[in-house]
Amino acid sequence: MLIAGAGPTGLVLALLLVRMGVRVRIVDPAAEPGTTSRALAVQARTLEFYQQLGFADLVVERGRAFDAVNLWVEGRKAAHLAIGALGGGLSPFPYPTIFPQDEHERLLIERLSAAGVEVERGTAVSSFTHAGTTMRVQLARNGGTTESCEVMFLAGCDGAHSRVRQGLGATFLGGTYEHLFYVADVEASGAVVDAELHVALDDADFVVLFPMKGAGRVRLVGAVRPEASGNESLTWADVGKDAMTRLNLTVSQVNWFSTYRVHHRVANQFQRGQAFLLGDAAHVHSPVGGQGMNTGIGDAMNLAWKLAAFIHGQADNRILTTYEPERIAFARQLVHTTDRAFTFVTDNGPLARWVRLRLVPRILPPFFSFTAARRLMFRTVSQIGIRYRSSRLSAGQAGRVHGGDRLPWVPPEKDGQPAASNFAPLSSLAWQVHVYGDATPGLAAACDARGLPLHTFAWRPAVRTAGLQRGAAYLVRPDGYVALADSAASPITLHHFLDDRGLHPGARGQGT
Repeated sequence: MLIAGAGPTGLVLALLLVRMGVRVRIVDPAAEPGTTSRALAVQARTLEFYQQLGFADLVVERGRAFDAVNLWVEGRKAAHLAIGALGGGLSPFPYPTIFPQDEHERLLIERLSAAGVEVERGTAVSSFTHAGTTMRVQLARNGGTTESCEVMFLAGCDGAHSRVRQGLGATFLGGTYEHLFYVADVEASGAVVDAELHVALDDADFVVLFPMKGAGRVRLVGAVRPEASGNESLTWADVGKDAMTRLNLTVSQVNWFSTYRVHHRVANQFQRGQAFLLGDAAHVHSPVGGQGMNTGIGDAMNLAWKLAAFIHGQADNRILTTYEPERIAFARQLVHTTDRAFTFVTDNGPLARWVRLRLVPRILPPFFSFTAARRLMFRTVSQIGIRYRSSRLSAGQAGRVHGGDRLPWVPPEKDGQPAASNFAPLSSLAWQVHVYGDATPGLAAACDARGLPLHTFAWRPAVRTAGLQRGAAYLVRPDGYVALADSAASPITLHHFLDDRGLHPGARGQGT
């Protein structure tokens, strides 16, 4: 397996494949890892994936959770949303974590190196061809040398200007926002430097303030003044500061500053033959909601176990064709929703100004006074609400859980004897069956015959609250999504589901 691109998406894909017994190479044209913070937010679903890999607690420890989001409109606080408890009972990580991308990448590289795989720096995919059951890939090194190698699969995690996407002939339709934006890591003071996230909207300006680890450290994202956006060498002096002034924010030092344009694009295909697109190579969008990096990591989780299943003989090649429909649908939806939100934040037209300066301050506070609204926000932004109900790998319903849904998290007991977390078995990164209550001997025999671990959990009120049904069988995929939800816990239904989809979870072959 060859992975092009050693950003978070490529690194997580490599880590997962190595854990699943697949041999990988990962190349990147950059001479060294990134040294700027870029993406910041690590969402709950990503942390759940990292919990399966064994280092979620390390990310939380090195990062910084924030407890609240504040909305300011023309210098007045329009809304305060306490988010620390938004995900309580929904995820073991009920909050976003700020963890700068450069530190994030270093952690992933450390984990990958400990697993025996080093990133091949100064090396890029220049071209590739399909050759029957393998692919012939040409690699180009910075020193001018080249290499030809033969691989079973190629993963394009090589960013918005992906050579792999170009080689596939995939389109990348969409657009570019008119404004030029900046990002800056600064040292600052003021009442808003308080470990909370602040969004400030003004008539013709906006700024988002992210809390960073360390006293007085914040990340600022905003728009460059229109009259300065044509300059070749922009500096901190060129950014709009009306919104910052209204917040009484004083910037004492700028540690890093960069400008960029925001695009919204989705590739028309995420797979062709044995080549796949993931992360920014497949989709780019506005930074609204801190979704970009997390979506790429979700791509990696989705693809990794499917590649491993095929390579190890646990599934036929139909498993590979489920990657694109499962992930492209979410990417399209995400680009559409973030595009609409970003347009209202940045557009200078009268309708957009009215929405952000008049309508939003009126509707947000009462909207988020409802628990259901706050829960919906958490499910959406955290990405725990992503589901694959229309996938050919999904079937059935038991309780409120459908095939294709993320397995609901059941909080451990707070009083009395602590209960085992139903997420703990997911660290195996393997197919498994969950029963909440008692499993029948017939189901246990069927699981044994198919090489499926059977995990039973005591029935208690928290299980019912999570939407699970007593005595039902839940066939769980390696990525923590429910494939089959069967209220009858029928051994025949389990056998039929696996056979109909060419799945053989108990098989084990040799990685390549």
